[in-house]
Amino acid sequence: MKAVVFAYHDVGVRCLATVLASGLEVPLVVTHADRPGENIWFGSVARLAQAHGLRILTPEDPNERTVVEAVRAIGPDFLFSFYYRRMLGPELLTFATRGALNLHGSLLPKYRGRTPVNWAILRGETETGATLHHMSVKPDAGPIVDQYAVPILPDDTALDVFRKVTCAAELILNRSLPALIAGTATAREQDLSQGSYFGGRRPADGIIDWRQPARQIHDLVRAVAPPFPGAWTDMDGRPMMISRTRIDSAAAPGLAPASLFADHGQLFVATSDGKRLQILELQYDGRTLRPEEVAQRLGGSIALLGTSATTLDAALCTT
Repeated sequence: MKAVVFAYHDVGVRCLATVLASGLEVPLVVTHADRPGENIWFGSVARLAQAHGLRILTPEDPNERTVVEAVRAIGPDFLFSFYYRRMLGPELLTFATRGALNLHGSLLPKYRGRTPVNWAILRGETETGATLHHMSVKPDAGPIVDQYAVPILPDDTALDVFRKVTCAAELILNRSLPALIAGTATAREQDLSQGSYFGGRRPADGIIDWRQPARQIHDLVRAVAPPFPGAWTDMDGRPMMISRTRIDSAAAPGLAPASLFADHGQLFVATSDGKRLQILELQYDGRTLRPEEVAQRLGGSIALLGTSATTLDAALCTT
């Protein structure tokens, strides 16, 4: 049996390896050329395919005629999409005689669409997972073959959760392939009313709104923490990226929201619900700073983020 694989990213690497281990022949792998300037922190599908001597295409649009005709000529039993960034059109889907399946990084029908891991963390979910489902014209809406849930812990970043989802994706594909190949796999329809579709996120979506409570700010920080673009605020007209936080059990000492202050050598910011958020990692004006050093230099004084903060700025300029 033959499978054409559209794949990218870590999920694409692990799932392509799983397909190859199943004994399916893979005459063609379609992936993306890495974008110039992109932060490539994940594995390379192209490198894995090259190591196995597989034919590779990297089109801008997977539905262009050269790709469509290449897949038609193969006549695949299966067509797989593993974290491939573009929608596959109806014509491509018709070529897979045994099934066209996608691996999505959420527990469908929740978080259909783009960046599902980031959205799940941003919205305070305590669980997500991976779903193997048949592809349809509507994105992430086809019948579900298998799912596997993973926990989202209170301080997990998007990278932490994505690594769990990658493992879940490999697991469900590995356990589903034998039945898919044998023709005995079953699938259940999705109830789309039980979930929502989410779009992509931009770096500007990482700007911190200090009017929000501590939990929402903490969830934003961990949802977009590096290698994603990060959560940002302003200090004296210059950018400050806050990349790791923790909600502290003590209350903020009657300070206005966005007040940055030091306490016993640690750095905190007061939030609108009267709590204090400990800052564990930050960059200021492109420099990585140790929060303990900032706290030491700040002393017990207060600086308001998003406003002129000469006390803090003067301290940081001496680091």
